[in-house]
Amino acid sequence: MSGSTPFKMRLVHLDLKGAPPKVSYLSEIFPLFHDLGANGLLIEYEDMFPYEGHLQLLRAKHAYSPSEVKEILHLARQSELEVVPLVQTFGHMEFVLKHAAFAHLREVALFPNTLNPHEAESLALVGAMIDQVLGLHGGSPWLHIGCDEVYHLGEGAASRRWLEQEQHSKAQLCLSHVRAVASHVLARHPGTTPLLWDDMLRDIPKDQLAVSGVPQLVELVLWDYRADLDIHDKVLLMEKYRECGFPRLWAASAFKGATGASQALPPIEHHLRNHAQWLQVAGSGPADTLQGIVLTGWQRYDHFSVLCELLPVGIPSLAACLQLLLHGEFADYVKSRVESFLGISSLDITDSVSEGAGSFPGSSILALVTQVSLHLRSSVDALLEGNRYVTGWFSPYHRRRNLIHPVMVQHIQPEALSLLARWSSLVQELEAALQLVFYPDAVEEWLEENVLPSMQRLQGLLQDLSQAAAPQPPSTGPTPDTG
Repeated sequence: MSGSTPFKMRLVHLDLKGAPPKVSYLSEIFPLFHDLGANGLLIEYEDMFPYEGHLQLLRAKHAYSPSEVKEILHLARQSELEVVPLVQTFGHMEFVLKHAAFAHLREVALFPNTLNPHEAESLALVGAMIDQVLGLHGGSPWLHIGCDEVYHLGEGAASRRWLEQEQHSKAQLCLSHVRAVASHVLARHPGTTPLLWDDMLRDIPKDQLAVSGVPQLVELVLWDYRADLDIHDKVLLMEKYRECGFPRLWAASAFKGATGASQALPPIEHHLRNHAQWLQVAGSGPADTLQGIVLTGWQRYDHFSVLCELLPVGIPSLAACLQLLLHGEFADYVKSRVESFLGISSLDITDSVSEGAGSFPGSSILALVTQVSLHLRSSVDALLEGNRYVTGWFSPYHRRRNLIHPVMVQHIQPEALSLLARWSSLVQELEAALQLVFYPDAVEEWLEENVLPSMQRLQGLLQDLSQAAAPQPPSTGPTPDTG
């Protein structure tokens, strides 16, 4: 299957820090991942991992149990998907450092995103997290240790003191922590190789990287999610890393979650272009330089941000990108294969997403989310801001004062009631579909963010309409002078 692709490993990224799927859904979707051309998973558990002991407070309300993690691994093996766990160990540590028990380990006291690399307790903390995760992933050939976007590094009091000492730099500070974490992995789990996001290392001079010892400890994952990534620049970066001594490199693309923090529907064409660019990068460097690619599917930009595209909504984009990687192009025959896999009659890559329902697991969520995202807000806006009876006879001024000409109720109310009934029915259907795949807090969050604002505006109009149309009690005050 992978004869025509330069990427021996093709990992689908599951970002569980938002809308983590139930295990029952993973059991349905893993075989499809395999059929589409994936042979691995990068699972970013964050607070969904069943941490034990003093780390138990890291668990989310609906965190997977140890038996559920084992079931996920079993399901992955059944679909011939190699599982690579990801544990953040430097940046993106909000899910740990937001807790009072670990807040003292922040690099900057105000911000929970970055770990203080000077504290011995910091290394003990990430070491314990790594040991627990690998304890349930026995024999995993790789462990991703994160280390991307280590914001505010060097800004803490301990770091500032350290940097004032002779010839110390932020680059050294970063490399020192990476070396310590990677050394822990290799010492405690000798069969497991650490993977590392590359962004914090891009600007470090080649000679400094080469002598740091890091290239001998980790495999770098070069990430770029742009549709117009600079191929030449990326090839030069790969050459730099190889000259520094990194034996193997990986690429990381995106099939969703990289084009807007509140994006609801993935722009498939953007993601296809991103993967096509990565194919060109792989073809421009020495053969076998990139041994694998991670197709990232971010679910939040960080632990505190809103949800972006839900996993079922991103499946057509994932399918198209995997098939592009396998066949080296997205010609009509490849598009037909994707449509066949998904049970979609016509995949429109230039629009946000095709509106036709498919037959893949979660396809009903895709169809309903598409309806909501494309039409809910616009239909309510059309009534409240485009209906001449509403704008002319029931404006905000009128609504605040309970004023309406009785005949206007007959012009406005039927349309508003019809619109509310139509959307209430669809939202009820969507909520039921979401509950099959996601836990209650994720369902609540998505609906509150994407559905509730428009529904409340519509319900508010009807409530004000009823109140204004109700018989008003006779005035007991003086009659206003109207001249």
